[in-house]
Amino acid sequence: MENNQSGSNFLYFLTGISVGALIGILFAPQSGRETRDYITTRTEEGRGYVTKKSQDLRGQASEYVDRGKEMVQDQKEHLAAAIDAGKQAYKSETGAKAAKGAKG
Repeated sequence: MENNQSGSNFLYFLTGISVGALIGILFAPQSGRETRDYITTRTEEGRGYVTKKSQDLRGQASEYVDRGKEMVQDQKEHLAAAIDAGKQAYKSETGAKAAKGAKG
């Protein structure tokens, strides 16, 4: 769910940049060169923002993968312990039955 919200926010960000750039071009009180410089600056800022966000998202994804691996490992350990306990209980039960059979 968090990824959907991040993606939605990113889409809003890109839409805002596009609309802002278009309005800036149409109503620019500056010369063409100044407008191009302004657009270049804003584009670089947007690129920096996108790069930072993508790095953050990669970090979060890596964190989730690590957590998932830990959870799987924990479940494997619990399952192995349960299997060992089951084997032990089986051996105890069959040993008890064998001892009863020898007595009886």
